Amino acid sequence: MAEPESTVINTDVKQKDPSEALVIAVTTRAIFNLEEEHKLYLEKGKEEYARHQQANQDKPLPPGTAFAFIQAAQYVNEKILESNLAEKDLFDILVVSNNSPESGVRIINSAKHYGLEISKFCFVSNKDSTQYLKSHGVKLFLSADRIDVCNALQRGVSAALVFQQEVQAPSTPLRVVFDGDAVLFSNETDQVFQEQGLEGAVRYERAMEAVPMGEGPLKAFAMHLGKIRKKFSQEKSPIRTYLVTARSGRDMGVRAIKTLQEWGLAIDEAFFMDGAPKGPILAQIQPHIFFDDGLHNIQGAQDVGVPSAWVP
Repeated sequence: MAEPESTVINTDVKQKDPSEALVIAVTTRAIFNLEEEHKLYLEKGKEEYARHQQANQDKPLPPGTAFAFIQAAQYVNEKILESNLAEKDLFDILVVSNNSPESGVRIINSAKHYGLEISKFCFVSNKDSTQYLKSHGVKLFLSADRIDVCNALQRGVSAALVFQQEVQAPSTPLRVVFDGDAVLFSNETDQVFQEQGLEGAVRYERAMEAVPMGEGPLKAFAMHLGKIRKKFSQEKSPIRTYLVTARSGRDMGVRAIKTLQEWGLAIDEAFFMDGAPKGPILAQIQPHIFFDDGLHNIQGAQDVGVPSAWVP
């Protein structure tokens, strides 16, 4: 039986109802830039790291890759509550961390410094923090640790690996870009492509055009995001969603569009890149986060300063 985590409730923030909210869990290294501290932890050990964090507990940590995404989610909450103060279908952000509660004081102080609406902080020392995700109703988990992400996906939670990078904080509205195969959709066509090449994949897609694709690891998150998006007219929405896929529109676009229609998932803009690099279009969109299963696409996004999250 798992030991209970140490959860700190942030009393400065109105608590959300996790049964109705879109709960997003982020690790400390996803939301803040802790690369120097992480290096200290790896080289000098846990005790030296804890001493450093306690000595610097009033010094705010710099923003990390997921920081702007969390800020933009907060902006969406403000817009929802402007039109309906009783609305419960909101973003609910919690931080899960392998820090000890003592080391975690700096994390809490940093969140307060930036005015981040984080409802709960869960400090589990060196344990596997993903075992608590389901009990908190988490719909998306962002971590800078690959093992964490794989564990979360195995537990049936949408999850992605965040790479630390310098990012420009884009303006509102919240912009989220999804890749298609193996992210929103299942990887069935990818598997056909691996076995039979492009021609085989095109033949398969044409034969299966009327059959919706299977669910990918981020479908549940995308569906809840779409549900929040439907509260607003297209012109006034504080959320914009994008599909940027390597599929060609001519040969493989129809099935993707039909699958989204079958799911009832409205996407604001779709780009069928036919294998072309995604970096230039991402630079134009300037999303708060881009989800892809291809590391070459993640690298291309990082090259143009777009916050990226890899779905392994």
